[in-house]
Amino acid sequence: MGIAQLGIDLFGIPRINNTSSRGGDWDRKNRLKAYEGLYCLSVRDFKKAADLFLDSSSTFTSTELMTYEQLVFYSVISSMLTLDRNDIREKVIKGAEIQEQLHIQKELHDYLTSLYDCNYAEFFVGLNNMEPRLKYDRFLAPHYIYYCRAMRTKAYKQLISSYSSINLKYIAELFNVTEEYIDKEFHQLIATGQLSCKIDGVSGVVETSQADTHTHKYTEFVKHSDILLNRIQKLSHVINN
Repeated sequence: MGIAQLGIDLFGIPRINNTSSRGGDWDRKNRLKAYEGLYCLSVRDFKKAADLFLDSSSTFTSTELMTYEQLVFYSVISSMLTLDRNDIREKVIKGAEIQEQLHIQKELHDYLTSLYDCNYAEFFVGLNNMEPRLKYDRFLAPHYIYYCRAMRTKAYKQLISSYSSINLKYIAELFNVTEEYIDKEFHQLIATGQLSCKIDGVSGVVETSQADTHTHKYTEFVKHSDILLNRIQKLSHVINN
């Protein structure tokens, strides 16, 4: 996939980047970040794309490639999928350059803050508003179905992570969708290993794996503590002798 109007082959970016890393002026390296970010989007590497776009947001000069408005859009879209809550707050919501654009791009702002504020009904509205833009974007179009599903999954994970069990009906109410919709989504995501929980079909309750995770962490802690204690005892024995 290339940028036809500019005659640029995106898949040549890794080779250009390797050459640039061995030398080149600061401006060229800085401009290359935006190009590489688009390449990463095109191959579904959202994490690296987010890092590159955020890194170039304060010194963006690649206006021949995209507008600053587009850069911020790509930054937010990729960051929401790949960054944790703390990084989203510090790098995106509180980012001075991005914050200015978010006042202009209201739908993007609402989409971003709805997930961060755990306003799940508004998040679904925001994601729905983003879909047409994702679907008709030349770099995101091949991935928009994957992206939307991954973002819904992230929202589900964010919600259930606070519970050991939660009712399907309550989840449906929070997202403002039907219980049948949530039941189908959760069953599909559980079957593919994307959600770590199970559904009690009789009671309609989602039971998370929080307890198992805590047990595993405690077991690992005890194991490493025993290893450390043994090493201290051996060291003490050597010193005393």
